[in-house]
Amino acid sequence: MNIAVAQSGGPTVAINASLVGVFKQAALDTEIDKIYGSLNGIEGIINQNLVELNELIKSDDDLELIKTTPSTVLGSCRYKMPAPESDPAVYEKIIDCFKKYNIGAFFYIGGNDSMDTTDKLSKYTMQNGIDIKVIGIPKTIDNDLCFTDHTPGFGSAAKYLATTLQEIVRDSAVYDLKSVTVVEVMGRHAGWLTASSAVLHANGETAPHLIYLPESEFSAEKFINDVKAQLEIRNSVIVAVSEGIKLDNASYRSGKVDNFGHEYLSGIGKLLENLITEKIGCKVRSIELNVMQRCSSHLCSKTDIDEAVLIGESGVKAAMQGQTGKMMVFKRVSNNPYKIEIDSVEASLVANAEKVFPKEWICADGTNVTDDALEYFLPLINGEIKIKTQNGLPVHFKINK
Repeated sequence: MNIAVAQSGGPTVAINASLVGVFKQAALDTEIDKIYGSLNGIEGIINQNLVELNELIKSDDDLELIKTTPSTVLGSCRYKMPAPESDPAVYEKIIDCFKKYNIGAFFYIGGNDSMDTTDKLSKYTMQNGIDIKVIGIPKTIDNDLCFTDHTPGFGSAAKYLATTLQEIVRDSAVYDLKSVTVVEVMGRHAGWLTASSAVLHANGETAPHLIYLPESEFSAEKFINDVKAQLEIRNSVIVAVSEGIKLDNASYRSGKVDNFGHEYLSGIGKLLENLITEKIGCKVRSIELNVMQRCSSHLCSKTDIDEAVLIGESGVKAAMQGQTGKMMVFKRVSNNPYKIEIDSVEASLVANAEKVFPKEWICADGTNVTDDALEYFLPLINGEIKIKTQNGLPVHFKINK
């Protein structure tokens, strides 16, 4: 039989490493012949837009290059699968594609919305007696998938965030004057990534001095008082804030949503910058890191990349053992020494759900996180990978679509 693999949702630094894991394990399995890649997620299956990865990936060097290439080499999509009863034609197209290419197992690398597709598709195949295994492989920098200790892509995003914040700390301390820097971090409803900026404290940095998450109450008045209190004890104040914090004045919200109903957010950093200018009047700037948080492979975490490969391999093993409708998950055995195991859960439990940052890991005043959070974060950002370069720049693997 043949298999197909696709990538979906927002890109990460580690999503291609999971693709490598799927490819490597499939190449070792004597029951698997061809390995197809679906271009632009499930849409590639619907439109029969597949590439034969065996023909494109020629060597171990190619696999190593794919591992350290950011974003999705197969492309992505944000396509919401309809319920089978409302649009059976979509499912018929998918099954037609699987039959045409003799696909016996399909692997979907993505987040909670992608697990919705995994769940719907696996249920459709089982209910109709179609022997095709469907396995979800997690990814997201938001780290908000339920039932898994963490997600591939998160560790590298956290490493990039902390490294960048540390450089901002050095830059902001140049002048002997009062200043505030507000750094806006991705995180619609879950503050995992913003909270991870606190790993700097483990290296003796006092910054970020204020950390605000969507899981905590937030008000403009308290924020200004917090900043004023910090300015009394230091010249340069660094603030890390999740893009999704809820403010009384919600003018920074776009009102636009994607196919899954998720609101596009941007602008809380600039709003807080203007608020500080109005209420305090010191030097202030806001920095929106935007997509750099999810595409900066030059600062990837070796732990993250290695685990992304491993969970991709495990997904293939699970399918070949007869599992379907499952998402692969990490289970943490210990922090020190750091050890994880890989298991699987029903994709239906993960689909369209969100794992928020634990309340017990947020300090009482809502401006910082606890040491327990640091113990959780630190193993995930460990290790560096040597990146292949040409003319001083990273080299990326590209598929001509």
